[in-house]
Amino acid sequence: MMNIKIIKTEAEYEEALARIDSLMDAPPGSPQEDELELLSLLVEKYEEERFPIDPPDPVEAIKFRMEQEGLDPKDMIKYLGSQSKVSEVLNYKRPLSLSMIRNLHEGLGIPAEVLLQRSNGEEQKNPHSLQVYPFVELFKRGYFEDFKGTLPQAKERSNELLAELLSVFQTIKFSPIYCKQAEREIDTHALEVWQARILHIARKEELPPFSRDDLTESFIQQVVKLSYFAEGPRLAKELLNKKGIHFVLLSHLPRTYLDGACFYASDQRPVIGMTLRYNRLDNFWFTLIHELAHLYLHLDDRNFAFFDDTEQLFGNPDHPQEKEANEFTMEMLIPSPAWNKYKDMLLKVKEPKYIYDFAEKLEVSPAVIAGRVRWETKNYSVFSKLIDEDEVREYFSEYA
Repeated sequence: MMNIKIIKTEAEYEEALARIDSLMDAPPGSPQEDELELLSLLVEKYEEERFPIDPPDPVEAIKFRMEQEGLDPKDMIKYLGSQSKVSEVLNYKRPLSLSMIRNLHEGLGIPAEVLLQRSNGEEQKNPHSLQVYPFVELFKRGYFEDFKGTLPQAKERSNELLAELLSVFQTIKFSPIYCKQAEREIDTHALEVWQARILHIARKEELPPFSRDDLTESFIQQVVKLSYFAEGPRLAKELLNKKGIHFVLLSHLPRTYLDGACFYASDQRPVIGMTLRYNRLDNFWFTLIHELAHLYLHLDDRNFAFFDDTEQLFGNPDHPQEKEANEFTMEMLIPSPAWNKYKDMLLKVKEPKYIYDFAEKLEVSPAVIAGRVRWETKNYSVFSKLIDEDEVREYFSEYA
């Protein structure tokens, strides 16, 4: 390791450049990588002070080398990682990561000191603040899945890691609609990164094409009927996937108060995300059908994203589309003719037998009926065993 100090002479500058060249193969998270980053900053500072001509823009340097070598964007995938990343880098929408810089330096011979410069299209300050996003929580939960270093190392590269996580929004712009409570403030930045992680997970799923024609009331009723079976939650995921609908489970982040969400992915397939914040069957089925209601009723405009807190959904939602989805969900779970016929009896009885009998008539989970009774009576101490007898999370090995 060279003696790192402020660069004051041309000889020290040349020595630093040579050392940078030798460190380009440094493994991520290693002391050598830390040395590489520190030397790069010192070189940049020296160049800013000593050279009147700005160093070449890294993106323009890449384009120049592509022209020299007769390369097109597809040829750059092996250096930058994917077709979308190539497009984003060449259009100044994604900063170069250290792995990209290594690949470009080794594969195309572009000088490391050029690639390490800040591009003309890059913001001059860190756009992803550690104080804005719940960075430590994201690190603990594996949101930066390709990063293998420690938390301090992750913090040093927070801009790069957050940029990678949030890169999914460069091709998708959402207008979020929140079902929220006035007395507590939602951390919208936490919701943003939760949604980004959902989209990254959905990208890895290979599903058949989604057809809007398949999304009917009959299909949603078919999903409701799966609650009748012991493996209902798992079967619901399988059925949605077969219809080209992403179904992703990801635990909520602090101050999101989130149970479910619905939006479209970049592959034009809808995504239903659920947190299983309440590990109860009644909450699972209500939230799932509510998100399907949004998909059926409201997501013709694919720029919308709905984020739902069921504590509000069971109350008085303040958004008309939430109210509409709420009413639709209640009708799908328990059709009003059947409910009106038996509700007087159901709201008075204390014996689970009547709940089971009514659920059998409708061929739905008793938890669905018990949840409705508890909400109607505002008595959340009754029929607890009916809604807690199964833990929903145990159906999903991928839940995190």
